[in-house]
Formats: sequence, C-alpha cells, structure tokens
Amino acid sequence: MATGLEDLFGKEHPGEPDESEGELRRAMVVAAHPDDADFGAAGTAALLAQSGWEVRYVVVTDGSKGSDDPKFTPETLVEAREREQRAAADLLGVEDVRFLGFTDGELVYSRELLGAITREIREFQPFAVYTHDPEPVIINEGFVNHSDHRITGLATVDAVYPTARDRLNFPEHLEQGLSTHKVREFYLWGSNDPTFDIDISTVLDTKLAALVAHESQFSGDEEFIKFFRDRSRNEDGRYLERFRRVVLFR
Repeated sequence: MATGLEDLFGKEHPGEPDESEGELRRAMVVAAHPDDADFGAAGTAALLAQSGWEVRYVVVTDGSKGSDDPKFTPETLVEAREREQRAAADLLGVEDVRFLGFTDGELVYSRELLGAITREIREFQPFAVYTHDPEPVIINEGFVNHSDHRITGLATVDAVYPTARDRLNFPEHLEQGLSTHKVREFYLWGSNDPTFDIDISTVLDTKLAALVAHESQFSGDEEFIKFFRDRSRNEDGRYLERFRRVVLFR
C-alpha cells in the first residue's frame, strides 16, 4: 500500500507527484558505474520503494575497468558488476535496472549518450531523477569526481531539461510510441553545496548491505563499514544522504 513520504522520511522529504495531473510515483537514479547509485542514493531509493514508489536504476557504463584484481578480464568484470548491481537493487526494492553499456573510463558527452538517457526518461516517465552533480572536479577537497561521473551528471541534467520535454529533440522516440516528459524534481549527489538532506538512519543497514553486494569492489570488512558509517553521520548522530535539489517549474 502506498504511504505518504512524510511517514518514512519525516518532515524533510522529497516532493510528491500530483496524481490529478497524471504524475506518477516514480523515481529514476542515473549513475555512471555499477555501485555509484548505491553510494549516492541507495537509502533514498529504499525509502521511496517502501513508500510504494517505483524506482529504476540506469547505469551508463559497463564498469569494465573498475578492478585491479588480475582474475578479472574486462568481459568477466562486466558480468560480475551487472550481477552485483542487480543483487544490490533487489535488496533496496528497486524494481528494474537498465544498463546502457558505454565503455567504462571512456565516456564522452555525445548525442548518442544524451539520446540514450532521454529515451529512458521518456519511457519511464519519472517524477524525480537522481544523479551525479556534474560541476565539481574536486569534492570537499578530498575526492576527485571521476570524469564518467561528471559527464553522466551533465548529460542527465540536459536530458531532464530540455531534451526529454521537447518533441523536436529525438523525434524518433515519438515515432517509436514514446511521449515527451517533464521531470518535476532532480537531485544531485556529490555536490560541494548540498541544499537538501535525507535522513536514511532507518535504512542505513540496507544501504550498507547493497554496497557490500558489490563484492568485486568492496570487502565488507569492519574497516569499510566503519568508514562508511563515519562518512554518512552528521554531528547530531543522524545518517544522511545529501543532495543539491532542483524543483522545476510546472
């Protein structure tokens, strides 16, 4: 049964669709690599799913370069990471995972990339989209924002507005039976200037389980768990996912 977002999120919660306007309880998370969605928005995804929303992950690259382990070839790593991402999504209640298949580490901004993300938005018709903040190169003076992250974020923002909205952009989508779509909100993780906090304390363990499901990437040992808990906890002891939130005009 669908639940109001305030029941699970508390007073600070994402916006809710106007069903009288035909808006759907759907959220899309667009991530550069397998595991990025779980770092950035797994707690929020789990809470949305518990509230009766349909959540879809879109993974842009194949993850084929994300390991120093000599047992992997690019082909076997792609298979492992896809399997891991699906397992993580199942733990969170994410109903579907799409893989666009661009090569890890070689992503460039292109009409092909923009069209692929636009197509996903038009097909799924989400109320809200979550993705990487494309602006920072260095995050909080301590992390390099991978170029695949920046390009994915920028292409997703551009797909949200104006491309998915405008019928003369990628008219072949309409010929295939899809319709244009106006996303109402988007949320950017990895921002140096977040404006919106989501308390994920009640689903922190679920988020950690989703991250540990990426066995090719994380050991899941006590050191990793402690690092992630410390990184997610704010000064009053709550565990947060932080975003730059944009509410688009109707």
